[in-house]
Amino acid sequence: MSEPRTITDPADPRLADYTGLTDVELRRRREPAEGLFIAEGEKVIRRALTAGYRMRSMLLTAKWLDVMADVIAEADAPVHLVEPALAEAVTGYHVHRGALASMERKPLPDAADLLAGARRVAVLEGLVDHTNLGAIFRSAAALGMDAVLLSPDCADPLYRRAVKVSMGAVFAVPYARLDPWPAALTTVREAGFTLLALTPADSAVDLAALAPHTLPKAALLLGAEGDGLTPHAIAAAHHPVRIPMSHGIDSLNVGAAAAVAFYAVTTTP
Repeated sequence: MSEPRTITDPADPRLADYTGLTDVELRRRREPAEGLFIAEGEKVIRRALTAGYRMRSMLLTAKWLDVMADVIAEADAPVHLVEPALAEAVTGYHVHRGALASMERKPLPDAADLLAGARRVAVLEGLVDHTNLGAIFRSAAALGMDAVLLSPDCADPLYRRAVKVSMGAVFAVPYARLDPWPAALTTVREAGFTLLALTPADSAVDLAALAPHTLPKAALLLGAEGDGLTPHAIAAAHHPVRIPMSHGIDSLNVGAAAAVAFYAVTTTP
């Protein structure tokens, strides 16, 4: 058991992992380099621990001591107890959920190794919005996708916002980077996957018409909000596919489109 220790100085070096959490660029550079990420809230912290991530430290306000008592009892890392105002001064925002944990990252698996045991995967190009990325991981976990593959310029799935939106689903779905891009898409094709590129283009095939649930192996390729997939990525796919729209709507948010497409490839009508 780690005995909670009260900290009253926002400059205390023991709080270094939690400084400037709202500075996206700073955290984007710092967290992977230092091998850490931040889990926010009781459920997310518990899911990270269940998934085998090692805790570096935990930061709590007093009202969360009882809620997290069992986690504290099992912790082999320091537990820092602070006032809400100090937590805000350190992190840069009001910590509504009252509990943060700094966790150690795991090495990313090789994309080919993930594909070897998978039948349904999502492949994301240029997803830089952490909210969309977190939503996609949550849908991937809920709807039975086996893995997520990311282009090199995709956002970090372990960034605090992505983890929070996914409700910890980023810990449940294995992921890897595909590099170089888009040349590495050949890795997906060579693993026996049919690559389906989601696009609102009128020339694309209706996704349902392909009966995607019958494909032995299917990879759904999704692009960033607004710009969508690049022409090179679409050219690397076996089929450009679209979700039919009504009422003059031309496309869905990428998170919503992903959920529809995941359901289509994993569920028998």
